[in-house]
Amino acid sequence: MKGYPPERIYEEVAFIAYHFHWSLEEIINMEHQDRHRWCEEISRINQRMSEEKQRSILEVE
Repeated sequence: MKGYPPERIYEEVAFIAYHFHWSLEEIINMEHQDRHRWCEEISRINQRMSEEKQRSILEVE
């Protein structure tokens, strides 16, 4: 059985900690599926914000 790659765990922890400022303990104690879901949600938030910023730059008043 192949385990979850440690470098991927570091990426997920760093990503969540950077965006939500949660502690290492809080993040590392999450189930993998929960941590992965939070990464997906943060990515969606970032995507929406990027699209909104792009639109506001292109809008001419």
